[in-house]
Amino acid sequence: MGLNDSSPGAMRNGRGLSDQWAESVVVRPRTTERHITVHKRLVLGFALSILTLIIVTAVAVVLSVRFEECGAPDREGATGESGSRGSGGSAKLNGSKGERTGERGDDEAVQPWRNSRLPGSLRPRHYDLRLAVYMDNFTFSGEVSIELECVNATRFIVLHADRLEGGAGGRPVNRPGGGAMRVHRHFSFPANQMYVVVLHRELKPMRVYRLNVSFDAAIEDELLGFFRSSYTLQRERRYLAVTQFSPIHARKAFPCFDEPIYKATFSLTLRHDPQYTSLSNMPVESSSLSDEDGWVTDRFARTPRMSTYYLAWAVCNFTYRETQTDSGVTIRLYARPDAIASGAGDYALHITKRLLGFYQDYFKVQYSLPKLDLLAVPKHPYAAMENWGLSVFVEQKILLDAEVSSSSYQMELTMVVVHEICHQWFGDLVTPVWWEDVWLKEGFAHFFEYVGTDFLFPKWNMEKQRFLTDVLHEVMLLDGLSSSHPISQEVEQATDIDRVFDWIAYKKGAALIRMLANVMGQPLFQKGLNDYLLSHMYSNAARDDLWSKLSQAMRSEGRDINIGEMMDRWTLQMGYPVVTISKNQSEQLPTHYITVSQEHFLYTQEVRSNNSLQWQVPLTVAVGNTSAVCLESLIWINNKTETHRVGQMGDNTWLLGNINQTGYFRVNYDLQNWKLLIQQLHTNPQIISVGNRAGLIDDAFNLARDNWLQKLHTVCFLAEACFNDICATFIRKKTEERNRKQGNTNKHPQNIDYVLRQVASRYHQMGWPTNGPGSESNVLQASYQTEELQRELIMLACSFGNKQCHRQAVAYISDWISSNKNRIPPNIRDIVYCTGVSLMDEDVWEFIWMKFHSSNAVSEKKILLEALTCSDNTFLLNRLLNLSLTSDLVPEQDVIDVIIHVGRNPQGRNLAWKYFREKWDVLNARYGEALFMNSKLISGVTEFLNTERELNELKEFIQFGGVGAGPALPRALEIVEGNVRWHRLHRRQFYQWLRKPPGPALG
Repeated sequence: MGLNDSSPGAMRNGRGLSDQWAESVVVRPRTTERHITVHKRLVLGFALSILTLIIVTAVAVVLSVRFEECGAPDREGATGESGSRGSGGSAKLNGSKGERTGERGDDEAVQPWRNSRLPGSLRPRHYDLRLAVYMDNFTFSGEVSIELECVNATRFIVLHADRLEGGAGGRPVNRPGGGAMRVHRHFSFPANQMYVVVLHRELKPMRVYRLNVSFDAAIEDELLGFFRSSYTLQRERRYLAVTQFSPIHARKAFPCFDEPIYKATFSLTLRHDPQYTSLSNMPVESSSLSDEDGWVTDRFARTPRMSTYYLAWAVCNFTYRETQTDSGVTIRLYARPDAIASGAGDYALHITKRLLGFYQDYFKVQYSLPKLDLLAVPKHPYAAMENWGLSVFVEQKILLDAEVSSSSYQMELTMVVVHEICHQWFGDLVTPVWWEDVWLKEGFAHFFEYVGTDFLFPKWNMEKQRFLTDVLHEVMLLDGLSSSHPISQEVEQATDIDRVFDWIAYKKGAALIRMLANVMGQPLFQKGLNDYLLSHMYSNAARDDLWSKLSQAMRSEGRDINIGEMMDRWTLQMGYPVVTISKNQSEQLPTHYITVSQEHFLYTQEVRSNNSLQWQVPLTVAVGNTSAVCLESLIWINNKTETHRVGQMGDNTWLLGNINQTGYFRVNYDLQNWKLLIQQLHTNPQIISVGNRAGLIDDAFNLARDNWLQKLHTVCFLAEACFNDICATFIRKKTEERNRKQGNTNKHPQNIDYVLRQVASRYHQMGWPTNGPGSESNVLQASYQTEELQRELIMLACSFGNKQCHRQAVAYISDWISSNKNRIPPNIRDIVYCTGVSLMDEDVWEFIWMKFHSSNAVSEKKILLEALTCSDNTFLLNRLLNLSLTSDLVPEQDVIDVIIHVGRNPQGRNLAWKYFREKWDVLNARYGEALFMNSKLISGVTEFLNTERELNELKEFIQFGGVGAGPALPRALEIVEGNVRWHRLHRRQFYQWLRKPPGPALG
């Protein structure tokens, strides 16, 4: 991304950062003091709704601008700012309602407010923000005093303020002591969410000024900015208000420089009704009670330097539990009083204490704040948000009821907490310069979900096994599409920011970091991360800053690898290669040479011939035979085709590439090597690790798309050779993928027989769990992987119609209804609920609906709601769809999940697809600004479309109705086109193959 910037420290592509911007500002001593005071009042509007008798006081903003020279900047304010600054390109707009035409001679040809980025002439050093929060009518008023440093002489003050307009005109304003400065004009520019003050005289470089703004605004019901939520306690409705500022919503709550590079310190004061508690990033420094109205004023300690989107506050009447680390950090978990009383937050509190110690030891950098609060809110647009010192979680991702929560739920909760705590370093302490490199924080946090969970529960084997099925295999499906994109994307407009928050950033970022960690080795990887964090703490960094520190760590051990040159191929290009390894077939070379080639892997065969992409591939190779595997070696592949020497090989020696799938690429072999590998797995599979077996299955399955019938036997044999929890997960996911292409294959006898043949013996061998709620056999024990395998087998057996599985599920539901005691083991409740709803009558659906509303356990409510989408009754499915969007009965953040799960139900696919198109405008208006929401919804309702009619409907929707959907629609179109193509070319042959008895692999 080329940045148009004339300010000191400008860089290209958001990379190669230093402290140039900060170091270019040298504050000179002054002998005179200047005061510039500007007052104005902005009135946004008042709307009176007669029908509801509710006055919505939107925003009446009083903007008071006062500039004072504040002395030389201290070293904290003057240094440590790194990164590129720039405008990022023209918005290409024709003006807006709030813009007023300037007079001749204004010298405003540049018009910085028309650029999508702030101009960089001014930078904030400190915000003093004072708020009064009125929970009775959901409004707040505030004043913010921003200490500004002038970098380049300018007459323009440009900052962010969403929906704020003003109008005191160009009146002169007196300041105490005499003297005046005229405001030439001022206006809002809504197209870029900016507010502009044009002065008569320039602000001087290397001087510090102060800007004061007063405002009133509403605490919105939407899920972004400063919004409200509610819950019921003892039949009383209670309210709370909380912030969600990432990525660009701090400007909804106060005027600010709302870009990550503009780090500053914050002092926050909150005034509120005494029945509430206020929270923020830092501890309360002082608290006072007003003699006049009895209200409380809490002043919070000054924060470290941080970006605006990590500022956070909340006003609630929650209670808390707390603990303390050995280093003295206080950790509190705030939640509804009944949840705290039941101990639902204790588990998260316990692992957070352990995780702070783990990250401090791993990164060799101390946690920076004196406290860390975890806030569990009933309504939130995301699983969680890593605000520094005040991380906010939706209740489902942090509250755990040990009596009813499954091991899967507990594992998911654990990983969310691990993710957010990692962000206290990667994100909060060191922040990406700009959103193009958001993967620098999200990829690290996603990778450490598995590393940190392995620290908590080593026997789960998360990084070596679960990472493969949940991260690597998932993202390679997306990244193998021609509609994919590089992990580092250009971002110019605010509307572009949403598209960089996708699974490519999170999961591909995690996979690339894992690959790099394995290439470097853990000691050097940790050394590089330590140097990176220490060099850029309280500041910003871009990808080249990371590559530089990791390269330095490698050179310290005599390994001269240019990490930046290597990783640019992986971050600036889309996709990944398939590496083909062939034993030497030439008489001119001995048998210990192999030929290795790379090619861009794409599922759409038609576009493959046009690709010219190459990668620097760290290929690990091992040579083995029936009894042993030699030590692996690392080969760097830089060209399309290369020849390399490996260990001595004979006719019965096989090659294995990409050991444990640490590399982000697929591996193919010559036909003879495939046969040797399959023979090895058939006779003695333990020679090859579980991770390698999973990699072989996934590569074979995806490479088989070129020739399904040749490779299907290979996949079948490989699956039988490594049947454990990871392979059961693989079979389930590939069955779902096959369903997507073929339609409702669960109803085809051949498909039923095939899947049941794969799982029947292991299903009957493992049986059903016998432990009830409260048993010691839970996720904290080493039995987790066994439980997961058992769960996967039951899920497959029930979904494909195993009679014994159906009888057991129905018996459990019937017992629950008759006794009103739920004896269903927590680990399989979701399977039993879904199976019961799909097989039994409407009364069971009503029973589950009633239990959904009466349950207080958030994990139980989640699976009860999903079970309602399993019905075969289209009337009930339609009813659920309409209730979810038009009533308060379904939590707002769960509406999209309801639509998606209805779409995954073969009986509900058409209903969900039709409902999605009819309600798109409503859904987009409600969730369009929330990251992930639209892309999650679009992929969820379209992934099972596979007919020409549905493909045409999707094309029509894209052409005429999908406004605001972003890049999710082109990706969905490519997937559906692939489904239709497979359906047309392979479906008949596939069912002929299913009818045949199993034969030898590869024919």
